[in-house]
Amino acid sequence: MLLKCENLVKKFGGTVAVNEVSLEVREGEILSIIGPNGAGKSVLFSLISGLHLPDEGKIIFQGEDITHCKAYLVSRKGIARTFQLTALFDQLRVVDNLALGYQKMVKHGFWDTVLHTRRWKQEKEQMEQRIIEVLGFIGLERRAFDLVSTISQGEQRLLAIGIALMSHPKLILLDEPTGGLLQEDTDRITDLIRKINKAGTTICLVEHKMRMVMGLADRIVVLNYGRKIAEGKPEEVANNPQVIEAYLGRKRNA
Repeated sequence: MLLKCENLVKKFGGTVAVNEVSLEVREGEILSIIGPNGAGKSVLFSLISGLHLPDEGKIIFQGEDITHCKAYLVSRKGIARTFQLTALFDQLRVVDNLALGYQKMVKHGFWDTVLHTRRWKQEKEQMEQRIIEVLGFIGLERRAFDLVSTISQGEQRLLAIGIALMSHPKLILLDEPTGGLLQEDTDRITDLIRKINKAGTTICLVEHKMRMVMGLADRIVVLNYGRKIAEGKPEEVANNPQVIEAYLGRKRNA
């Protein structure tokens, strides 16, 4: 078991965004978290990634309690995250954005940088090599030196995933990676997610495109009004009455 969440609760004022949610992410799988808008999916990701702290409950990653770890520490432990809205530096080049994604890995300090020490040179070479690897992996080699503001929305989503990959994460949280994209770009992202998973990285995915989810996920967790209402294989979840009701509403008598 790579990640385990136990009875997580998060409140914002009088609103309970996540209500006693427990789930497990198994090493090597693609787990999809689905649910209507406002179900608490992104808030759950924020709890796991350390952006918010839970009011109750526990988060265990690789056997270690990370419940109260700050986001930068969670990232260093091997959890990376993307967001619904791409958080990129659009006036920097693609390679520059990837380099920023590597910074959490470096160990050299201020004087190493000023004096260009051996450690600084070694880590610079390692970063440059990783950038080349990731550019090839996500298929943006030809856009490497273009400003982010000049590349397409689909390419920006690829770049956001690439930034997450820079630190060799064990688990990636993908928050609606294809939201608002055309089918061609959706297919490209879907292929990349499969490629990442096949390379050995565990993936937890929030997505509204059900055809994509059903084709990708090994398991699905369904949230509604902050609570987990279903969990299982795609075919099991698709036929669950509670899930159908959550998406389509109650059946009315004719």
